[in-house]
Amino acid sequence: MKHIFLNLKRFDVPKDLGGVNTIAPVNQWGKYIINSIRDKLRKYSAEEIEFVVYMPEAHIIPAVEALDPEGRLSIGSQGVYREDISAGENFGAFTTNCTASAVKAMGCSSAIIGHCEERKDKAGIMREAGVNDRAAVDRILNKEIKAALSVGLRVLYCIGESSDEQADRENILKGQIEIGLKDVDRKDAVIAYEPVWAIGPGKSAPDREYIAKTAAYIKEVSGGMDVVYGGGLKRENAEMLASIPEISGGLIALTRFTGDIGFYPDEYLEIVKIYMGY
Repeated sequence: MKHIFLNLKRFDVPKDLGGVNTIAPVNQWGKYIINSIRDKLRKYSAEEIEFVVYMPEAHIIPAVEALDPEGRLSIGSQGVYREDISAGENFGAFTTNCTASAVKAMGCSSAIIGHCEERKDKAGIMREAGVNDRAAVDRILNKEIKAALSVGLRVLYCIGESSDEQADRENILKGQIEIGLKDVDRKDAVIAYEPVWAIGPGKSAPDREYIAKTAAYIKEVSGGMDVVYGGGLKRENAEMLASIPEISGGLIALTRFTGDIGFYPDEYLEIVKIYMGY
């Protein structure tokens, strides 16, 4: 099966506050996006492709309300807390942290865990505490994955190497898989490969051979899990990525990187069309 994931991050912030949102007022933004893409995705078979939109928490409920129950789209959360509600003990005393049960109750069916931005945040907190243990981040992510799966959420688990880790890429990826997915039922999880060193303005993207070789290695180490490209599925690389047998889809964020930078639903649909070939 193919998978196209959309991670919308904080693209809801309007330009006058420093953001990139020009498509809808913030209180209508999540619903507007779902309304703009849901009907156009009906032509794709549910048996051949999965579409998930990962929303900032404030937009999850309006986005869920805009879904077509018979449609192809589902809504995901941008992470879950590593602990959860325990009936008779803790009914949700996790201020600032969103539990898997909470996002499930909001209508999510999936969670993205281990995105390079989340990994960077957790590693930065540890450095402030004087801890320099790369594996500790993966152990925390492992708890998040288990929390998500325990309430029936599917998981998009992100892994990848930074520029400092490229020389030891295979060991880095192997550790992220073996520790992050330790004792996890992997049938409800997909791996997104993020070449962290190539993400951002002015960076050079990896070529087809690099992506194919890395995806094949990830599939081998993970026991055959589906692998999608997390370095940015876009119009410029959609056809190339679709030609790689080891890649089962991609992760979209921004759709326009110059001029009026931002996310635009019609451009998202064009990327999907190019990737699917129709």
